[in-house]
Amino acid sequence: MTNLLIKLFVKDSKNTSDPTVRKRYGYLGAFTGIVLNILLFLGKLIAGILSGGISVIADAFNNLSDAGSSIMTFVGFKMAGMPADSEHPYGHGRMEYVSGIIISFIIMMMGFELGKSSVEKIFSPEKSEFSILAVSVLGASLLVKLWMALFNTKLGRKIDSATMKAAAADSLSDCISTSVVIICMFIQLFSGFELDSYAGIIVALFILYTGFNTFKESLTPLLGTKPKKELVEEIENTVMNYDGIVGVHDLMVHDYGVGRMVISLHAEISSKTDIMLAHELIDLIEDDLREKYRCSVTIHMDPVVVDDKKADEVKKVVLDIIKNIDSSLTIHDFRITDGVSRINVIFDLVTPFGFRYKDGELALMIKNAIAEKDGRLNAVITVERSMC
Repeated sequence: MTNLLIKLFVKDSKNTSDPTVRKRYGYLGAFTGIVLNILLFLGKLIAGILSGGISVIADAFNNLSDAGSSIMTFVGFKMAGMPADSEHPYGHGRMEYVSGIIISFIIMMMGFELGKSSVEKIFSPEKSEFSILAVSVLGASLLVKLWMALFNTKLGRKIDSATMKAAAADSLSDCISTSVVIICMFIQLFSGFELDSYAGIIVALFILYTGFNTFKESLTPLLGTKPKKELVEEIENTVMNYDGIVGVHDLMVHDYGVGRMVISLHAEISSKTDIMLAHELIDLIEDDLREKYRCSVTIHMDPVVVDDKKADEVKKVVLDIIKNIDSSLTIHDFRITDGVSRINVIFDLVTPFGFRYKDGELALMIKNAIAEKDGRLNAVITVERSMC
């Protein structure tokens, strides 16, 4: 069914890197969610009113909040697909994340209200009756929500959408909450214990939990996150595959919404390379990355001295020292200035966030260790953070 819907409503569906195709996937997920959740809401509401079950009505309004979430998903994809303008030169891609945050508040507000109603019913109980209609509607809802979870998971993976993945998680939590309601109805039928209000509280807690997770999933990319390791390795390998590139460092990936990346990095080139040829090489790499990732790219060219025996020997000493401290430490922009009585050893040291040593403490430790190897060596160290 999922493949059929994609084939019918998503033109050029395999080209998921195209923002237009991605938007079509978002629209398909949103409209499917709106239609199915409204139908589930109406069915459960009718069944809940007829049976007097607060938990069934709570589950119905859970589906209504899901329909509202789907509407916000549509609005988010619509606004995220707007082109760049003078006020927003990087486009509107992050509106997808903003819509996810709004969805999370709608979900949590609904969960709070339903929890409040369920608690009130505990202190002012109303008799509810077992209803074949209610069980049938809830059973059908369970199957529909299970399909929606699989449907949204597939769409989310295809276009790498946090919003669609959140919708899938929401559908799975709905399956759990609906199952709880059904189980409580059967326990009540065979035991006589009135569990309807307590089932309503459990459903409300599931809704609140889903809302919180949706909020977290949407907020994280807005704050700025570390790029995926696979993406970093792909970019580095692409650059290093060009003849003439000695090394890559200071790679940064800025996320302005899926399909709207800004990549910047430093590419090391032999200082002996002709400047015009080096510039042409950098342009070729930028074009390659721009085409491959549909992003903006800026590459800073770093000239480095190669085939210098003395510099290589000193660099090996430095690398041995930092690897003995921690294997996660790396260096770049390494060079030496050879004087009569002192040799300046200049390099940038890259440390991970939350490293056990403070920057100054670490730099002094390495500086002293280098001096112990050779009293003429004077380390000039700039400490940086690993951004990838």
